[in-house]
Amino acid sequence: MAKRTASAKKQARAGARRSARNRATRSEVKTLIVKARRSLTDTSAEESERLATATDALRALDRASAKGVLHRNNAARRKSRIARQLAKIAKAAPAPAKGKKASAPAPKKK
Repeated sequence: MAKRTASAKKQARAGARRSARNRATRSEVKTLIVKARRSLTDTSAEESERLATATDALRALDRASAKGVLHRNNAARRKSRIARQLAKIAKAAPAPAKGKKASAPAPKKK
């Protein structure tokens, strides 16, 4: 191996630190995406839980993209896929049941 200058050695150390930090962020994002996709396909999960996991995944993607850990197009593609699944669920979900109907207004007195 060729000799390295002091500045090259320092850059190699800094690169290793950044690499480890980026790897941790990428791993977290992947985990959140998997959780979101599973909750979106799971019919027994509550709607609020589905929305919360999807929101967490979308926020993590935005953060990773802003930090430069993920390419912005990569993050946008993944966000789009999650949003499509959310829209599909929202479309397929039945309308919430309404309570008692409001009574008709009282007739006007003359």
